[in-house]
Amino acid sequence: MSQKPLCVLAFSGGLDTSFCVLHLRERGFDVATITVNTGGFDGAELARIEAASKNLGAVSHLTVDARAELWHDYLRYLLYGNVLRGQLYPLSVSAERVAQAKCVAQYAKAQGAKAIAHGSTGAGNDQVRFDVAFRALCPGIELITPIRELALSREAETAWLAERGVTIPAKTTQYSINEGMWGTSVGGGETHDSWKHLPETAYPSGAIDAHQAPTTLTLGFTQGVPTAMNGEALAPVALIEKLNALGDRYGVGRGIHLGDTILGIKGRVGFAAAAAHILIQAHRELEKLVLSGKQLFWKESLGNLYGSLLHEGHYFDPLARDLEAFLASSQTTVTGEVRLTLYPRAIVVEGVRSPHSFMQSKVASYGEGAKAWTGEDAKGYCKLFGVAQQIALAAREGQ
Repeated sequence: MSQKPLCVLAFSGGLDTSFCVLHLRERGFDVATITVNTGGFDGAELARIEAASKNLGAVSHLTVDARAELWHDYLRYLLYGNVLRGQLYPLSVSAERVAQAKCVAQYAKAQGAKAIAHGSTGAGNDQVRFDVAFRALCPGIELITPIRELALSREAETAWLAERGVTIPAKTTQYSINEGMWGTSVGGGETHDSWKHLPETAYPSGAIDAHQAPTTLTLGFTQGVPTAMNGEALAPVALIEKLNALGDRYGVGRGIHLGDTILGIKGRVGFAAAAAHILIQAHRELEKLVLSGKQLFWKESLGNLYGSLLHEGHYFDPLARDLEAFLASSQTTVTGEVRLTLYPRAIVVEGVRSPHSFMQSKVASYGEGAKAWTGEDAKGYCKLFGVAQQIALAAREGQ
């Protein structure tokens, strides 16, 4: 049995984490790698990653399918809150990193590891999310970040590995791509210039057929959770993956988000998040039908606050649990169906229905007629409704 200390490494099989395996071994660690699948990895890719870990000399490798956990612990609250950062970006990477860090921390503690390592650079948001999560979940375990500590370029990493007989295939694209269940992020190239736009070929699903026929679908929700598509009952993960495949064909949910990073600078990232955009648009429409105006107002504010906590690496702040309780409570009556049509680059919501609908013709039909009050009732209501403004205006004018 080895007497070397054990370091658990969050491993993707790319250049940075491959460098980390050999670097940590040369520092005297046994390295156990772990890959947490939060979407975006097929069986062949997971097999390649495991083989790469073995070839680099890791003592063990573990693959964790965390898609169901990602949905239940993180994504469902983003959907409940209709969270789109900057009204555009669905926070796919933010949720993934917390879920991944939690799995890595649990594995490290179970293995009695002396250290945890990740391959983030010192220039992005992920380093903060990983560091904060690991320090919160396992404060007694050393945290090592070789890429950040050494500040090496990709060329230097490649040359260092080559000296040790390890060849990493050159990147076939100028873009850095992170594929996940709630969306795919695309960085590099045009994203570094606020005046430029990503070409369609930058996205993994490529250019779309602008002349394809539209597709109409019906989504079913049960207490805020998507549970059916076109009458077929589906678990949330399966439904999300099905919507991603369909939506990618139409190029819906694509865009470039420009916003504030955790580091205090502005940044841009391209994204393709078909399922997230389809579900949020459908869910928001259903909520308009079944929630009160005050619920909708405060949900928007508190949902955005929850999204900010997740984005900025504050998931473990107790406030996040309070906000989750509020968001979950708000979904009690969010049950029904939404009909929408997908066109090239567009989602159109066409109809919504629910047994909990606030639209009740037996009470009134907007702009047509009322059964629950008379014209005289309405006249009196309008008079009282304007009294406060009448008094305020008169006071300002000294009357």
